[in-house]
Amino acid sequence: MPDFSNSDAVVLENLAWPEIAELVEQDGGLLLLPLGATEQHGPHLPVAMDTLLVERVCAEVSAKTRVPVMSALRYTVSQGHTPKWPGTFSLRHETFMAVLRELAEWAVATGWKRLLFVNAHFGNDAPARVAVDQLRLSQMGKLQVGLLHVFQLSDSIWKAYTDDAGDLHANRAETSLMMFLCPDLVHGARVKEADDPDRTVETVFSYPVAQTSLNGVTGAPSGATAEEGRRLFEAMVDALVEKIHRARVECPPLDASLWDGLSKPRYD
Repeated sequence: MPDFSNSDAVVLENLAWPEIAELVEQDGGLLLLPLGATEQHGPHLPVAMDTLLVERVCAEVSAKTRVPVMSALRYTVSQGHTPKWPGTFSLRHETFMAVLRELAEWAVATGWKRLLFVNAHFGNDAPARVAVDQLRLSQMGKLQVGLLHVFQLSDSIWKAYTDDAGDLHANRAETSLMMFLCPDLVHGARVKEADDPDRTVETVFSYPVAQTSLNGVTGAPSGATAEEGRRLFEAMVDALVEKIHRARVECPPLDASLWDGLSKPRYD
């Protein structure tokens, strides 16, 4: 079950269609779709780490803004983690992109006008951006679509994420977030022994995690604290709330008379 811990969140799957029909007409028809992952997060964190984080961020934001949130996609693109460590389940890039497109098409068909993908997993970035590029053309004039990463909502959040590793995974920031949000799921006795350095700093090529990490970690989780996790989480929520306020009313920079009626590509 989704971990929407804030009971004030407007969780779409908990509602009947008449209530959803009312929501479609509010806030410019804005809907949030969280993107998580199911993949190894070192020996000390749960494989649902990204999903747990994005669900909790979106739940808090929904409670503050009353913008509805869908259930998170839990199986996405984690192929870079390879099968070396059990617990990782991945879709192909093409499958993930097709899922995003088809869900967006259903959103349009049922009246939504704005859709934000809120992502907490680095591996989703490239295929999600391609899907957004496809949707902004195929649904032009029907749906405004965008992609936001919880780890890049502000410069300070990104700095905290990358302080101990540029090619980070299960590092200090992610461990701190789980210590704050889901302490019972953190294997505390393993945290101090989990540090593994970033070996990609001066590489020319791109490598899967099995070729760069000994234990699935990149960074220094031994420095994590629940207090840092609290600060990071609150910063994510505040930054996303600010963007949601803008997304409710944002319109294309040019008037529809200048672009409406253009032919749109299809991605069948």
